[in-house]
Formats: sequence, C-alpha cells, structure tokens
Amino acid sequence: MLKRYASLAGLGSLAMVIGAWVFQYGFGMAPCAMCFWQRYPHWAAFGIAVLIMLLPGLHAGHRLLAWLGALAAATTAGIGIFHTGVERKYWEGPSSCTGTGLGGMDGASLLDPTGAAPVMCDQSAGEFLMLSMPSWNALISLGLMAIWIYAATRRA
Repeated sequence: MLKRYASLAGLGSLAMVIGAWVFQYGFGMAPCAMCFWQRYPHWAAFGIAVLIMLLPGLHAGHRLLAWLGALAAATTAGIGIFHTGVERKYWEGPSSCTGTGLGGMDGASLLDPTGAAPVMCDQSAGEFLMLSMPSWNALISLGLMAIWIYAATRRA
C-alpha cells in the first residue's frame, strides 16, 4: 500500500512539473522566480517516490521517506499560497521580482542583449476558474500531501 500511494504522489509531482513545462515551452508563459521555487519540492517528492520504489521490502525507512514526501508537497503548497498572496497584493513578495523588479538587477542585467525582461512575481499570468497557477499548484499539492500522509500511515 505504502509504495503504491507513494508512487501515485510522486507521479503527481512529476505531472505538475511537466505541466509547468507545457505552459512554459508550449504556450510561451515564462515563469517568475517563485514559479521556479514551486518546482523544486515537486522534484524532491518525485525523487523520494523513486527511492521508496527502489528500496527493497517495507520498513521504517519507507515511512520516514513518505513523511519527507509529505513535507515536500507541503512546502510547494506553502510557496504557492505565498505566491498567490503576492499576486493578489495581500503582502509583499521578494523585491527582486515584484514592483518594478529592478531592485536586484545590476547594469549588465539591464543591458541584456537578449532583451529578456524579468517576469514579475506579482503579475498573474492568468486565471482558470478564478484561481491563478500558483493557487492551483497549492490546491493540487495539498492533495498530494494528503496522499503522502496516507502512504506514511499505512500498515504493511
């Protein structure tokens, strides 16, 4: 049971990263810094799921890994909630990617020959059913966290 649910949660995190790539490369929606931050815990959760699948048998180490998977899912959900608040102007975000976004840039960045402007964390790329992408990440990640917790609490 534990391995089955851990693999489900890990594949869910992998699907979240692939979905982000589809929006980024397929639809040209460049991510901001906080969008990238939300991907890292998904990669960790996927790696934890792979470890659980590769470790033989079922023992306390598997349960500990499942709890770490839950922590990774909770982390990306927390970042998504924070990012949603920044987008909706409930609170300030990092100065390097909010407001004018020029606070953390040096002269070389401003004169970038590619013309790539930084993507602002406080600007929503759009909404679906009144929720932005960070909001959807938070909701789905909370669901993945629940699956991880379920996996961690299952008996052999």
